[in-house]
Amino acid sequence: TKSVIKNIQWITGNSFTVERGRRQIEEYISTWDVHRSWLHWSEFLQEEELKYSKRYHYRVCWSVPTRRKPIPQATASIYFVIEISKIKPATLPVEVFFTLESSRLIHRPEQCQFREKWLKDIIENKIILMERL
Repeated sequence: TKSVIKNIQWITGNSFTVERGRRQIEEYISTWDVHRSWLHWSEFLQEEELKYSKRYHYRVCWSVPTRRKPIPQATASIYFVIEISKIKPATLPVEVFFTLESSRLIHRPEQCQFREKWLKDIIENKIILMERL
């Protein structure tokens, strides 16, 4: 069985603001199938001016705090980019893509199904590295 890729209706370039972009990322994340023990926070990082577009960079930091360890051993970050074209009509939706910390693979919301395992793998690898050091 093929899984359904969940996405949201992204805002258009002419209605974009940095805060609306952050809220849209939060809305998109709410479609992900992750256990409720995962907590996250999001922040705007920077604006990048390119020849044909503007890119807005965000970070969403994930962790699983517990009663025994309210301060988690490690966190996992996902980096989002919202791109607004200077060429295409401003009435078109913004382009969105994201990468996982420690990965160069670019994911697009309309083309991939997020997996909770990705977050677990990042955190497990960090804990293994810390134990070796």
